[in-house]
Amino acid sequence: MNPSHFYAMLFRMKYINRWGLMNNTRSENISEHSHQVAILAHCLVLIHNKRFGGSLNPERAALLAVYHDASEIITGDLPTPVKYQNSDIIAAYKQIEDSAADRLISLLPEDFRDEYASVIKQTGSGDEQLHRFVKAADRFSALIKCVDELRMGNDEFQKAKESIETSIHAMQLPEAEVFFEEFMPSFYLSLDEQDV
Repeated sequence: MNPSHFYAMLFRMKYINRWGLMNNTRSENISEHSHQVAILAHCLVLIHNKRFGGSLNPERAALLAVYHDASEIITGDLPTPVKYQNSDIIAAYKQIEDSAADRLISLLPEDFRDEYASVIKQTGSGDEQLHRFVKAADRFSALIKCVDELRMGNDEFQKAKESIETSIHAMQLPEAEVFFEEFMPSFYLSLDEQDV
Protein backbone atom coordinates (compact mmCIF):
# COMPACT_ATOMS: atom_id res chain seq x y z
CA MET A 1 0.00 0.00 0.00
CA ASN A 2 1.49 3.35 -1.09
CA PRO A 3 1.21 6.39 1.20
CA SER A 4 -1.22 9.08 0.04
CA HIS A 5 -0.37 12.75 0.52
CA PHE A 6 -3.91 14.00 -0.25
CA TYR A 7 -5.11 14.73 3.28
CA ALA A 8 -1.79 16.21 4.35
CA MET A 9 -2.06 18.57 1.38
CA LEU A 10 -5.64 19.52 2.32
CA PHE A 11 -4.47 20.51 5.78
CA ARG A 12 -2.16 23.04 4.10
CA MET A 13 -5.22 25.15 3.29
CA LYS A 14 -4.47 27.01 6.52
CA TYR A 15 -1.31 28.43 4.92
CA ILE A 16 -3.06 30.04 1.93
CA ASN A 17 -4.20 33.55 2.83
CA ARG A 18 -7.00 35.40 1.08
CA TRP A 19 -7.36 39.10 0.24
CA GLY A 20 -3.70 39.41 -0.81
CA LEU A 21 -4.07 42.89 -2.31
CA MET A 22 -6.00 44.31 0.65
CA ASN A 23 -4.78 45.77 3.93
CA ASN A 24 -6.32 43.38 6.48
CA THR A 25 -6.75 43.95 10.21
CA ARG A 26 -6.89 40.15 10.50
CA SER A 27 -5.70 37.64 7.91
CA GLU A 28 -8.08 34.98 6.61
CA ASN A 29 -6.97 31.65 5.16
CA ILE A 30 -8.82 29.35 2.76
CA SER A 31 -9.36 26.73 5.45
CA GLU A 32 -11.45 29.02 7.63
CA HIS A 33 -13.08 30.53 4.55
CA SER A 34 -14.12 27.09 3.28
CA HIS A 35 -15.60 26.27 6.68
CA GLN A 36 -17.66 29.46 6.58
CA VAL A 37 -18.80 28.80 3.01
CA ALA A 38 -19.91 25.30 4.06
CA ILE A 39 -22.02 26.71 6.90
CA LEU A 40 -23.53 29.36 4.63
CA ALA A 41 -24.22 26.98 1.72
CA HIS A 42 -25.95 24.58 4.10
CA CYS A 43 -28.09 27.46 5.39
CA LEU A 44 -29.01 28.71 1.91
CA VAL A 45 -30.16 25.23 0.86
CA LEU A 46 -32.17 24.91 4.08
CA ILE A 47 -33.84 28.22 3.22
CA HIS A 48 -34.53 26.85 -0.26
CA ASN A 49 -36.09 23.68 1.15
CA LYS A 50 -38.03 25.18 4.06
CA ARG A 51 -39.15 28.52 2.66
CA PHE A 52 -39.42 27.77 -1.06
CA GLY A 53 -40.53 24.12 -1.13
CA GLY A 54 -37.25 22.74 -2.45
CA SER A 55 -35.81 19.28 -1.93
CA LEU A 56 -32.07 19.74 -2.37
CA ASN A 57 -29.43 18.13 -0.15
CA PRO A 58 -27.94 20.73 2.24
CA GLU A 59 -25.24 18.31 3.39
CA ARG A 60 -24.05 17.83 -0.20
CA ALA A 61 -23.92 21.63 -0.59
CA ALA A 62 -21.79 21.87 2.54
CA LEU A 63 -19.44 19.18 1.22
CA LEU A 64 -19.05 20.98 -2.12
CA ALA A 65 -18.32 24.18 -0.21
CA VAL A 66 -15.61 22.54 1.93
CA TYR A 67 -13.69 21.67 -1.26
CA HIS A 68 -14.63 24.65 -3.47
CA ASP A 69 -11.19 26.29 -3.13
CA ALA A 70 -9.10 23.13 -2.65
CA SER A 71 -7.12 23.73 -5.85
CA GLU A 72 -5.76 26.93 -4.26
CA ILE A 73 -3.50 24.73 -2.13
CA ILE A 74 -1.45 24.45 -5.31
CA THR A 75 -2.28 27.70 -7.12
CA GLY A 76 -2.53 30.07 -4.17
CA ASP A 77 -5.36 32.60 -3.99
CA LEU A 78 -5.38 34.86 -7.02
CA PRO A 79 -6.99 38.19 -6.04
CA THR A 80 -10.42 38.80 -7.62
CA PRO A 81 -9.41 41.99 -9.50
CA VAL A 82 -6.67 40.01 -11.23
CA LYS A 83 -8.61 36.76 -11.70
CA TYR A 84 -11.56 38.46 -13.42
CA GLN A 85 -9.70 41.25 -15.24
CA ASN A 86 -10.49 39.91 -18.72
CA SER A 87 -11.71 36.79 -20.52
CA ASP A 88 -8.17 35.62 -21.39
CA ILE A 89 -7.12 35.59 -17.72
CA ILE A 90 -10.39 33.91 -16.70
CA ALA A 91 -9.87 31.12 -19.26
CA ALA A 92 -6.19 30.67 -18.43
CA TYR A 93 -6.84 30.58 -14.69
CA LYS A 94 -9.65 28.02 -15.19
CA GLN A 95 -7.10 25.75 -16.92
CA ILE A 96 -4.65 26.27 -14.06
CA GLU A 97 -7.37 25.44 -11.50
CA ASP A 98 -8.34 22.29 -13.43
CA SER A 99 -4.72 21.18 -13.59
CA ALA A 100 -4.28 21.82 -9.85
CA ALA A 101 -7.48 19.87 -9.10
CA ASP A 102 -6.21 16.95 -11.20
CA ARG A 103 -2.91 17.06 -9.31
CA LEU A 104 -4.71 16.91 -5.95
CA ILE A 105 -6.94 14.06 -7.08
CA SER A 106 -3.89 12.13 -8.31
CA LEU A 107 -2.61 12.10 -4.70
CA LEU A 108 -5.53 9.90 -3.67
CA PRO A 109 -5.62 6.13 -3.77
CA GLU A 110 -7.11 4.98 -7.07
CA ASP A 111 -10.36 3.77 -5.48
CA PHE A 112 -11.05 7.22 -3.93
CA ARG A 113 -10.49 9.34 -7.04
CA ASP A 114 -13.91 9.22 -8.69
CA GLU A 115 -15.64 10.16 -5.44
CA TYR A 116 -13.42 13.19 -4.93
CA ALA A 117 -13.22 14.28 -8.58
CA SER A 118 -16.88 15.30 -8.60
CA VAL A 119 -16.42 17.26 -5.38
CA ILE A 120 -13.10 18.98 -6.08
CA LYS A 121 -13.62 19.67 -9.79
CA GLN A 122 -17.34 20.25 -9.21
CA THR A 123 -18.24 19.10 -12.72
CA GLY A 124 -20.26 16.22 -14.06
CA SER A 125 -21.73 15.38 -10.67
CA GLY A 126 -25.31 16.52 -11.22
CA ASP A 127 -24.82 19.22 -8.57
CA GLU A 128 -25.44 22.21 -10.84
CA GLN A 129 -28.32 23.52 -8.69
CA LEU A 130 -26.20 23.30 -5.55
CA HIS A 131 -23.33 25.20 -7.18
CA ARG A 132 -25.47 28.37 -7.27
CA PHE A 133 -25.87 28.14 -3.49
CA VAL A 134 -22.15 27.47 -2.97
CA LYS A 135 -21.33 30.51 -5.13
CA ALA A 136 -23.76 32.67 -3.15
CA ALA A 137 -22.29 31.33 0.10
CA ASP A 138 -18.79 32.17 -1.16
CA ARG A 139 -19.90 35.73 -1.78
CA PHE A 140 -21.62 35.99 1.60
CA SER A 141 -18.41 34.83 3.27
CA ALA A 142 -16.55 37.61 1.46
CA LEU A 143 -19.24 40.11 2.46
CA ILE A 144 -18.96 39.07 6.10
CA LYS A 145 -15.18 39.54 5.90
CA CYS A 146 -15.79 43.06 4.57
CA VAL A 147 -18.24 43.82 7.37
CA ASP A 148 -15.73 42.55 9.96
CA GLU A 149 -12.98 44.73 8.52
CA LEU A 150 -15.22 47.80 8.36
CA ARG A 151 -16.30 47.26 11.98
CA MET A 152 -12.59 47.36 12.87
CA GLY A 153 -12.32 50.76 11.18
CA ASN A 154 -10.66 49.48 8.00
CA ASP A 155 -12.18 51.54 5.17
CA GLU A 156 -10.12 49.57 2.64
CA PHE A 157 -13.04 47.13 2.41
CA GLN A 158 -15.85 49.63 1.69
CA LYS A 159 -15.79 49.33 -2.12
CA ALA A 160 -15.40 45.55 -1.94
CA LYS A 161 -18.44 45.38 0.37
CA GLU A 162 -20.55 47.41 -2.05
CA SER A 163 -19.41 45.36 -5.04
CA ILE A 164 -20.07 42.04 -3.30
CA GLU A 165 -23.53 43.12 -2.13
CA THR A 166 -24.37 44.11 -5.70
CA SER A 167 -23.10 40.78 -7.05
CA ILE A 168 -25.21 38.81 -4.57
CA HIS A 169 -28.38 40.74 -5.43
CA ALA A 170 -27.58 40.27 -9.14
CA MET A 171 -27.74 36.50 -8.66
CA GLN A 172 -31.51 36.91 -8.23
CA LEU A 173 -31.54 34.12 -5.69
CA PRO A 174 -34.56 34.45 -3.37
CA GLU A 175 -32.75 32.42 -0.71
CA ALA A 176 -29.94 34.98 -0.66
CA GLU A 177 -32.46 37.78 -0.13
CA VAL A 178 -33.89 35.88 2.85
CA PHE A 179 -30.37 35.53 4.27
CA PHE A 180 -29.79 39.27 3.78
CA GLU A 181 -32.96 40.12 5.67
CA GLU A 182 -33.00 37.48 8.39
CA PHE A 183 -29.38 36.64 9.18
CA MET A 184 -27.05 39.30 7.79
CA PRO A 185 -28.00 42.14 10.20
CA SER A 186 -26.47 40.27 13.17
CA PHE A 187 -23.04 40.45 11.57
CA TYR A 188 -23.09 44.21 12.09
CA LEU A 189 -23.63 43.87 15.87
CA SER A 190 -21.29 43.30 18.79
CA LEU A 191 -21.77 40.26 21.00
CA ASP A 192 -23.53 42.39 23.63
CA GLU A 193 -25.86 43.82 21.00
CA GLN A 194 -26.79 40.32 19.87
CA ASP A 195 -28.25 39.73 23.34
CA VAL A 196 -26.97 36.16 23.55
